Amino acid sequence: MCGIFGIYSFSNKDVARKIYYGLYALQHRGQEGAGIVVSDGTEFHSHKGLGLVPEVFNNENINLLKGYIGIGHVRYSTTGGSVIENCQPFIVNSSLGNLAIAHNGDIVNSHIIKKELEKQGHIFTSSTDSEVLAHLIVKELLKTKDIIQSISNVSKDLIGAYSLIILYNNTLIAVRDPKGFKPLCIGKDDDNYYISSESCGLDVVDAELVRDVNPGEIVTINKDGIESCYVSDNISPKNASTCMFEYVYFARPDSVIDGISVYNVRRNIGKILAKEEPCDADIVSPVPDSGITSAIGYSEELDIPYYEGLIKNRYVGRTFILPTQEERNLAVRLKLNPVKSILKDKKVVLIDDSIVRGTTSKRIVDMVRKAGAKEVHLRIGSPKIISPCFYGIDMPTKEELIASSKSVDEIREFINADSLGYLSIEGLIKAIGRKNLCLACVSGNYPTDISLKFKK
Repeated sequence: MCGIFGIYSFSNKDVARKIYYGLYALQHRGQEGAGIVVSDGTEFHSHKGLGLVPEVFNNENINLLKGYIGIGHVRYSTTGGSVIENCQPFIVNSSLGNLAIAHNGDIVNSHIIKKELEKQGHIFTSSTDSEVLAHLIVKELLKTKDIIQSISNVSKDLIGAYSLIILYNNTLIAVRDPKGFKPLCIGKDDDNYYISSESCGLDVVDAELVRDVNPGEIVTINKDGIESCYVSDNISPKNASTCMFEYVYFARPDSVIDGISVYNVRRNIGKILAKEEPCDADIVSPVPDSGITSAIGYSEELDIPYYEGLIKNRYVGRTFILPTQEERNLAVRLKLNPVKSILKDKKVVLIDDSIVRGTTSKRIVDMVRKAGAKEVHLRIGSPKIISPCFYGIDMPTKEELIASSKSVDEIREFINADSLGYLSIEGLIKAIGRKNLCLACVSGNYPTDISLKFKK
């Protein structure tokens, strides 16, 4: 999903270290690479690499990043492989100045745009759609001589999801696509303005959450202050399609997205799931970490004791966002260990956020059985995932999705659970408290034209 973070300092203080902390707080959004670009008013300074934020950066290279404006990125690969050439932010130089871009999302028609740009002589150093965006904006900038007009013009050619932070000369720019697929918010303190994928990134630097960047909005921050406009005149919040998976899984529970507390949503999910799919069990146990808050709600609603039957190794990251199945399988064994004294001879209801491929769920259920559980029931805090995502989640083919071809009972049998229950789409919408959501992966109805994704 990627995480992006930017700062404009009105006191001309170096911002790289604060960007580092912001990216650290957004580490859950991407673990494959990280990068920072800063400007001191005359030139860009950058550093990026593969790995976690504290592996890529240290005191030595952070101290070399001198500048009062900066942007950062943590990478989770969907378009383009996990190589250093694909790490962001990307920098493109032009006669009108330097531009750096950090992107969260996936552009459905990027491969078509890239082919056209290559015919026109553009040379790409990566295989990502984010670099395509950077070239497209600079190309338009050379025509219009106006960065805001250029972004507005480019947005008309883009199909898909893009939350962007752009560093252009001495200006910090935030952009959220007209559907608002990916979160993006604005923060401030006495000296700085901040842009962050999630509000938890603002919390770590003790900044105040001002508001979310609206769908279709372009926010510019420079020495004159902060200004806002929209990519077109027909933008409406009613047409937004924010990814429901942000609330269910991706975002940290302490974040607030579009004015809605992620923690409250997940607790609501547990309560509604308990009403829709109750279970006669001795204990409720979450699949940590994303199942924890929903398990609390489930426990509260049915008055079944809550226990941590699975303990997470805090030094292992998310298994779902690892790029290969082999890595995901290994990570499950590294990540979770059962508490046998809690699970032995108990009827256990496990609460998890989703089932994508089913292999991880099967391993977890088998692990709990092996620990001595009498029965293992699984409850899922989202509907069945039946369709691939083309907006930035790594599930590219329908064949990978177990629910696209199997019934609930067939899935239950595959994962070796005594019972299986999913949250309904109606229950999910009620738990989140908004209707303008992207539900494509659970409904098959896409909010944009995806046909170009398959055009050669």
